[in-house]
Amino acid sequence: MYQALLTRRYLTHKIMPLLSAGAVMLCVLMVLVVWSVMGGFLDMLLRSGRTLMGDVSVTWPTVGFAHADDLIDRLERDPAVHAATPIIETFGIIHLPDGRASGVWISGIEPSSYSDVTGYASALWWKKLDEPLPRDTGRDDWRLGDPDDMPGFWDQVYRQGLSLTKPDPETGEPRPAAVLGIEVTDFNVREPGGWYTPGQWSIRTESGMRTASQGHFILAHSVTLSVLPLSQGGRAVDLVSRSFPVANELKTGVFEMDQRRVLVPLATLQQMLKMDAAERVETDPDHLAVVIDPETGAERFEPARVVARVPARVTGVLVRAVEGVAPERLKERVREVYAGFAADHRGEVPRSAGVQTWKENQATMVAAVEKETILVLFILGVISVVASALILAIFWSMVNEKTKDIGVLRALGASRAGIAWLWLRYGLVIGLIGSVLGVGLATLMVWYINPIHDWLGRALGVQVWNPEIYYFTLIPNEVDPRHALLVFGCGVFFSVAGALLPAVRAANMDPVRALRFE
Repeated sequence: MYQALLTRRYLTHKIMPLLSAGAVMLCVLMVLVVWSVMGGFLDMLLRSGRTLMGDVSVTWPTVGFAHADDLIDRLERDPAVHAATPIIETFGIIHLPDGRASGVWISGIEPSSYSDVTGYASALWWKKLDEPLPRDTGRDDWRLGDPDDMPGFWDQVYRQGLSLTKPDPETGEPRPAAVLGIEVTDFNVREPGGWYTPGQWSIRTESGMRTASQGHFILAHSVTLSVLPLSQGGRAVDLVSRSFPVANELKTGVFEMDQRRVLVPLATLQQMLKMDAAERVETDPDHLAVVIDPETGAERFEPARVVARVPARVTGVLVRAVEGVAPERLKERVREVYAGFAADHRGEVPRSAGVQTWKENQATMVAAVEKETILVLFILGVISVVASALILAIFWSMVNEKTKDIGVLRALGASRAGIAWLWLRYGLVIGLIGSVLGVGLATLMVWYINPIHDWLGRALGVQVWNPEIYYFTLIPNEVDPRHALLVFGCGVFFSVAGALLPAVRAANMDPVRALRFE
């Protein structure tokens, strides 16, 4: 009974214990905010990888491999596989309407199957919205309504992005089109609420002067893509360029992807890279043919020439697992399926292509983020021990100050354990108060971290979270309940630990000497 009475009295009549609770609160706040942001960064990295490439990929880069349709059929017959899709990935150059050129990663895809494996359909940016984004309080997003003179405009743009085609302005026939990452052109302005509007840009003329563009919306323009085809031996053939109208833009939330990725139809990229199905003339050493020399008329025997059909090639196949199948399990199944596929096409496909999960594909960055997170948390944990040391110092001082009170309690029959529990209880209450406040404030700060960041940018001109450096356009703003519970428990533990030595000292005091203390 007396422990509760004295704990309440000390809390309400002493300022120093409240400073201890403030120190605990700041430490808990600091650790939980950093852990939430960096842990959320890692989760976003992993989720984005799975969204963009499925669960498992089979790759043979540069020259690619043939008979992808057969491999996909075999994979989709497996009960562990939900869907599979072919893909070609290659480096290329994009020539923008304003005269600039930059390097990009070009992906050739089949849109329908690619959407089944990845989050492509949901990542298309220009489409009609029924509800505004959470921070678009003024309903300023373009996509909330069609232009007055073009009903159904956004639905049409979305369908063009899904099919990677756009009508030819002269014939009306669909022609291959490109989907660009939302940051590829730098023509779009990202508003603080998270939506984009077309920005002002100009075109550089041959004389070096700049003139204003006729239309600022990139979907009204075309881009030119240049790629370097390679022979099956890996040698460069020639440079191929082709113009593509822009059908839509893609926003994945991964800045590197949004800035460097261009999607085009698979068949079109196969043609540009000379990876499409073709016929070629080969010599057959087992059969001879009579050849007449046109100059001398003499006859000679040479190996016969035959026309061989070369199948189309891709650089990879992306695979998505059925619900409940782990990527690691799917990887083993894909390896087994590919082994049978390679055996049946011996000499035509690689014996062992690269089979990786989405996590393994990003292993370098994932490992770096995990190590950085552990290092930062370790440093913050060391700093948080300061709160424990502060509680120890304050309680030690209070034990000295309350020596006579301790002597009175002991003289009235309080046990050593009761005195020790008084101070441990005091530390526990301080830890609970500080940890509850710290977790609460940290949760609010993380939830509203993006508006806070935007306000700092407007008020102070400070951009702490640069998406070019941190990979993502938004700061992670979710608190993991498990992390919050662990940080809360650590805050309470360090508070009790700080009160332990003063509690032992108070319990071991001689009551006679304590009563004589002045």
